[in-house]
Amino acid sequence: MAEKNYKRYFQFFLIVLAAGSIFPLIYLKTNYQETILEVYGITLKQLNGIFSVLGVAYLVGYSPSGWLADRFSAKKLLFISLLVCGLTGLWFAQVPSYSMVLVIFGIWGFFSVFTFWAAHLKLVKLISKKEEEGRFFGALDGGRGLVEAILASIALFIFTNVLGDSTELVHKKEALQFVVYMYSAALILVSVLILFFVKEDKSSIKKESSSKAAETSKKINVNDFKQLFSNKFIWLLGGIIFMSYIVTWAVYYQGGFLQTNIKIDAATVGEVTVLMLWMRPIGGLLGGFLGDKFGKSSILMIALGLAATFLIAISILPITMPLIYFKIQVVMIGLMIYTIRGLYWSLLGDCKVDEKMLGLAIGVVSFIGYTPDILMPIVNIVLFKTYGPNGGYNGYFIFCACAAILAIFMTLIFRMSVKKEARKSIKPDELIAKNA
Repeated sequence: MAEKNYKRYFQFFLIVLAAGSIFPLIYLKTNYQETILEVYGITLKQLNGIFSVLGVAYLVGYSPSGWLADRFSAKKLLFISLLVCGLTGLWFAQVPSYSMVLVIFGIWGFFSVFTFWAAHLKLVKLISKKEEEGRFFGALDGGRGLVEAILASIALFIFTNVLGDSTELVHKKEALQFVVYMYSAALILVSVLILFFVKEDKSSIKKESSSKAAETSKKINVNDFKQLFSNKFIWLLGGIIFMSYIVTWAVYYQGGFLQTNIKIDAATVGEVTVLMLWMRPIGGLLGGFLGDKFGKSSILMIALGLAATFLIAISILPITMPLIYFKIQVVMIGLMIYTIRGLYWSLLGDCKVDEKMLGLAIGVVSFIGYTPDILMPIVNIVLFKTYGPNGGYNGYFIFCACAAILAIFMTLIFRMSVKKEARKSIKPDELIAKNA
């Protein structure tokens, strides 16, 4: 039994390592937005355009990623994803033209979702027991955050040491290039670890293979799609993730807010945002533990409520207040956002989905839930154009707070629906015995 658990945990560790390595390079703007704008010679509007391209690539890849995860080796899918993203990172480090940067982000978006997303989530769902889902999904996001925080700390050390006290563009370029090389090397290294050391869950593979042989050999998955689309829990979970994901987008603009609105230097902003990243393992693990103990939906709603409170507070606080207040706000926003991210996928176990369609379900929910990847850059362009750089950040945070409030209501409906279905499934004699 202990050996079986060890194998599960080791498999989980490798998935976490992969998940924590694949996205930091794509979202480098979290800590280095202003430096990226200077080095690549682009505007904030163009950067938002780049992330719109990324969002389109994500949206194209989500649903097919579920189909792919139900039919091919997860190990090979993860390996391909990490390797392609790492090699493309080496290209990005050469500071290519804006049009080539668009191509790079398109490649990143496709290979970090199509060949990766559903595969890694499905593996976590299959190796976790029902009573462990909160902890496993919380630990997935928390562990991923720990990997990201460690990499971000190394990147900050490299950046500050290469840059030194210089404010020259040539030195900023060199420092940023070293950071990109580090992240790219990490991706390639992890891809090799996945290729040589991942041991796939044999029982799950056999179970999937037998069900696929029985089902897919006879018919196309039209009935699977009908079954999924008639499942109200899939739509509710997609809506919860959609609204919650809008909230999580606030984390990418904390650095820009501190530098533009509060007038903090780039090095200090890097320190604060890296500290915020360290909230991810804390938020993910704490949220998962509390979710299993007190109810996943309850803890998710509390985290959403607190996130809305802090986002509104940071957007209306006078900029003349001591810097420490803004630092605390940013860190607390990070803690709440990462708690949210660690919890919303744990609700998947309550969606009444057959295991043979698990990958497809993840793809469909992801397609609905991660549409903000396309919408949010457009929202930002409108807000910044309407209210200017300073007012744009404030309006953006309030917009995210409103999404958090809507997510609370959707989560409440989801929880009530789950309880209602549970009562329906209880047999009359069991219900009499329970009431007695």
